[in-house]
Order: sequence, then C-alpha cells, then structure tokens
Amino acid sequence: MKEVPAVRIAMIGAGGVGGVMAADLVRAGAVVRLLARGAHLAAIQSRGLRVETAEAEATVLVDATESLEGNEAFDLAIIAVKSWSLDDVAPVAASLAKAGAIVVPLLNGVDAADRLAERRVPRRQLLGGLVYVSATRVGHGHVRRTSPFRRAVVGELDGGMSPRADHVAAILGHAGWEASAVPDINVHLWRKYIFITSFASACALSRTSIGRIRAAPLGPFLLDHAVDEILAVARAHGIALPDGERERVRAQLDAMPADMKPSLLHDLEHGGPTEVDALSGAIARLGRTVSVPTPIHDAATAAIQAALSAASDETQP
Repeated sequence: MKEVPAVRIAMIGAGGVGGVMAADLVRAGAVVRLLARGAHLAAIQSRGLRVETAEAEATVLVDATESLEGNEAFDLAIIAVKSWSLDDVAPVAASLAKAGAIVVPLLNGVDAADRLAERRVPRRQLLGGLVYVSATRVGHGHVRRTSPFRRAVVGELDGGMSPRADHVAAILGHAGWEASAVPDINVHLWRKYIFITSFASACALSRTSIGRIRAAPLGPFLLDHAVDEILAVARAHGIALPDGERERVRAQLDAMPADMKPSLLHDLEHGGPTEVDALSGAIARLGRTVSVPTPIHDAATAAIQAALSAASDETQP
C-alpha cells in the first residue's frame, strides 16, 4: 500500500463497501470524511471503525459525520450506498459536485449515474464506476471483507480515457485496490450487471440457492433465459458486449458454490428493502423502452415486490 496523493475524499455510505474502502484510504494517508448514521456513526466516532478480513483485524480511526453539508470542499465523492438509498443521498452528492468534487457511484446496476444526473448532480462531474468485493457491515462500527480481492473500475460515461479517471484509479490503487480506468465503462457495468441480475432473479424467484436451481429439471432453462433477456436489452441499447458473453456468464453461474445465495435473496428473507428495482426492475423498464420482452425479469420484479408488500402488512400493528 502506497501513500495516496494529497486529496480530500467524501465517502457517502458506511456499509461494507464504503467502510472497507474508507479505511483503506485512511491507512494510505488520504483525508476522508465518512457519512454515516445512528448507532453505526456513534460507534465509529467513539471507538473507530473495526475492519475484519481473513488475514487480519484492525481498528481504523476514520473521521465520520452525519452531514457533509456546509462550506467544506472535496476533490472526490464516492457513493457506496445500496441502490434504494440513492435518492436520499443525491442532494448531498449534488452539493459536493457543484462545489467541484468528482462524483463516482459504486452501486449495483447500470443507471446510478443517470439517476444522479436526473437529481441535479451535474453530469460533467460524474464518472461511472463499479467494484468487485464481498464486504458487509456486521455490527455498529464493524465491517467485514470476506473476498481476498478488492477491484475497482472507473471511466467516463461518454467513453474514452481522461486524466481524472486515471487519477481516481491511481488513488484507489495506492490504497491497495486493484483499480483501473477504462475507455468503455458502460460495457464493464453491463457485464457485471448481467451476472449479478441473472443470479439474483433466479434465486429470488426460486427462494433457494444457486446449486438447487442448477439441479432442478428446468433450472438451467431459467438461468439461460434470465441471461438472454439482459443480453437482448443491452444490445438493443447499443452496448457493445463482446462475443461469447452468454457462455461467460453461464460459466460463472455454474462455477459458484452450490450454497451461494445473492444479497437480494438475503434481504428478501429478512423483509427487505431489496435492490430489485435496480436489478430485474431496471431490465423490465429498459426492455420496454426498446420493445424487448423480459418475462423472467418482469416476473421476478412482480414476485419480489409482492412478497415485500406482504411482509410489510404482516408487521403492521
């Protein structure tokens, strides 16, 4: 881990991804302010942020706050919230962007930057981004990274390379992440999206693990059609996916441990909220705009929304 060049970073979101990344940046010498809430914030302020990995455990003193509003200027704002919280933090991101910060959303899905632009974050201040990491918040002031890898990809929304994308990748690289700037960020966003959305929709519809789906007589049919629908929508929207993408995603799904479940299913089993609107829900919406049918993802969206509504009714007094 090298020392990060002088930069002020606002980390919007203190869950698994935001907490782990903030701690890595602080340890590399960056000036970071971490936006958190409630008891999680109180724990970080009083004891520091406990970061656990398979190799080690450490407590990192992170400057955590419940508000990033005011006259403070940041060079970079990283958004690491769940997709259902994006609307809540968009005003903060807009304020920071208008003061000069580059804003990089690291959310699941393909439309986070567009949603931020619709909510008054200047598009010229946005970069696209995604991460590959398994990290969760396991308690107040406590995050855990279970994957041995930490990978981040950033790029200009309209394509091409830029010094600022290179700079953001270098900052994350200094903090120990495998980070790169790419000229085709939308292709990278869609390639991750195809995998996680196919996995999530099939398991959530079936309410079971990937292994049981693969073993079911029509399980492979479900997985194939979940993948094919997203591929069709992506190509109809002009995304230049490489050849062999269907085979690549199916190989990933076949290689997963049999007991693996997506976070969407874990959230559903605990009564939500879930990221269904950013996953299958987005495919259903994007499919309609280009007249591409998406019956698997329509069904997944409807079923999950109905299940969450039923769970909500059961908890009402």
